[in-house]
Amino acid sequence: MFARNKKKLSSPTKKGPINMLSFCVRRINFRSENVPKILLCRLAFAAFQHSCTARSGAVDSDDTKTLMQLCTDRYYIASGEINRHFLQRGASCGYGPLGMELRKNILEQWWNSVIGSRAEVFGISTLHTTMGTERNGRWKIVDAENLSQLLTQKELSKDQLLQKLQTLLQNGTSVRTSLLQGALEQYVPSLELVNRKLPFGLAETGMCFKQSDGTGCPDEVTLSSLVWFCSPRTSSQWLDYWARHRLHWWKKFAQGPSDFSCSDVAEEALGNGATRGVNIVYSFPWGLEPLETLWSLGDAELLQTHKGTRPKLQCRDGRKSVVPHVISVTGNIERGVLAYLYNSLQQVKKIDSKQRLKQRKVLKLHPILAPVKVALDMGRGATVELRQVCEGMLKEFLEGGISVWPGYLETMPTSMEQLNIKYDEMGVLFTVVINDGTLESGLLQVRSRDTTIKETMHISEVKNFVSRYISAAENI
Repeated sequence: MFARNKKKLSSPTKKGPINMLSFCVRRINFRSENVPKILLCRLAFAAFQHSCTARSGAVDSDDTKTLMQLCTDRYYIASGEINRHFLQRGASCGYGPLGMELRKNILEQWWNSVIGSRAEVFGISTLHTTMGTERNGRWKIVDAENLSQLLTQKELSKDQLLQKLQTLLQNGTSVRTSLLQGALEQYVPSLELVNRKLPFGLAETGMCFKQSDGTGCPDEVTLSSLVWFCSPRTSSQWLDYWARHRLHWWKKFAQGPSDFSCSDVAEEALGNGATRGVNIVYSFPWGLEPLETLWSLGDAELLQTHKGTRPKLQCRDGRKSVVPHVISVTGNIERGVLAYLYNSLQQVKKIDSKQRLKQRKVLKLHPILAPVKVALDMGRGATVELRQVCEGMLKEFLEGGISVWPGYLETMPTSMEQLNIKYDEMGVLFTVVINDGTLESGLLQVRSRDTTIKETMHISEVKNFVSRYISAAENI
């Protein structure tokens, strides 16, 4: 149960910041005193689901329906409309095995690109919940059972109810809505790392909660954050530097780099003391959506976090001592997952041997991001012996850090054409088929997702071949 932490609660009949569940429960409670508590919660959640469905319906184009169905069928997201709606609006959803691996790969590459780009960037980790602090705009966790019991106490007057609700919220646990605050709080302890010399940065990834349009309930999101501390005289140049850096990174893994672009935030949209903003955006079928946002925040946020300690905040800028300016780079990993899925989906038309027109769907994810590098399958032959060979190859691939899909464990017979369709839609880079001939000569077939060409090579060469291919793709 989440509620916004505000100094004063609004009446449910007015336009106020009361949580959706609290709002729905209070309305029902005042109108029908005999509604069971469990029904109140179900009604509130139904209202939330209805809002999700209504909001995302406008973006269900043919391409979107095709992609969402493929993601469900091929283990990227769990089944159910609610998971599709969450993913489409850039919120965390129920991921399947391949979706989790894709998100992990994106996070890992983001981390390597930021931490590995400069020696002055350091990784940190902060708590996503905070006890006993009051911060405006924070979401809070409260016990749903306690809230439900409170709302069903008939003897309470409206003022008494509001007072008890306020106390319940104040005693709740705050959850973070961004990673910026944690980096600002760790600024002073980090000064010894850099000998009080500018510039330097603090990077972090983790779960946060954000306001969901129209529902009043928070969405769970995975955010990436780089907070860069620099001299006031060079802050504009550093903002441009990081904007170019981040745009180049997003384009690096794209099949269609032109779908990623960079644009300045309009002046009327600047907030939180920002003097300038830049968005890294992706062109979805329904329009442009930001993947990462960069803000030039000046020194106000840092001074607000460390009140009364201005001398402790000063760093060396040449011969001068200055309070640094802050540049915040925040990315939405969920929206990044969706962008790369859209960008990699290709629907290729071809004519088969019987002159029938067929459409081949392929997730051409970059080799570094592809959740599965190799699929292992068996052809005709002695089943027990072939499976032993597959298990040996599986172990060898895993020891080399290469992700494998154990297709040989399938018990239902499947044609090679059906397997190729399945693995193309999963985005598997290579399909390795072991057959009777492999037992005799050590030769097997390796099919490429991107070219559909089948190569024959010796079993001892396959691991090195795949490793070299992935390494080459990483260095492009």
